[in-house]
Amino acid sequence: MNILLDFSDKTAVGLSFACVMHCIAVPIVLIALPSLSGFFAFDEHFHLWLVFAVIPVSLLAITFGYFNHYNKQLFFISGVGMSMLLAAVVFGHDGLGDVGEIGLTIVGSALIAYCHLRNIALRKRSIQTQ
Repeated sequence: MNILLDFSDKTAVGLSFACVMHCIAVPIVLIALPSLSGFFAFDEHFHLWLVFAVIPVSLLAITFGYFNHYNKQLFFISGVGMSMLLAAVVFGHDGLGDVGEIGLTIVGSALIAYCHLRNIALRKRSIQTQ
């Protein structure tokens, strides 16, 4: 079970990083290589798919991690991070502007990554003390 939880925590960190890289790299790549604009990774919906991958994986890992370490702060912080990612997708650059969308994505992803890295550490600590 711990291998699955470690994998889900690490997957959520990787997906959060992918969200950040998508927000930062896409504008730069499209300026440099506009012919790539038809590629699916540069579509607005790609970020939506990343968020819909991050949320269930995060919920699984944080929930099962909680049953090992009982740290409620991780629920709150990861919930804030997931809400920020969801808001960035729902409102997008039309509602938030480019800076707002990228800012929400970066901060939300950082919060999620922090929670998952902390979740791994707390689970390992709780296993060692048992």
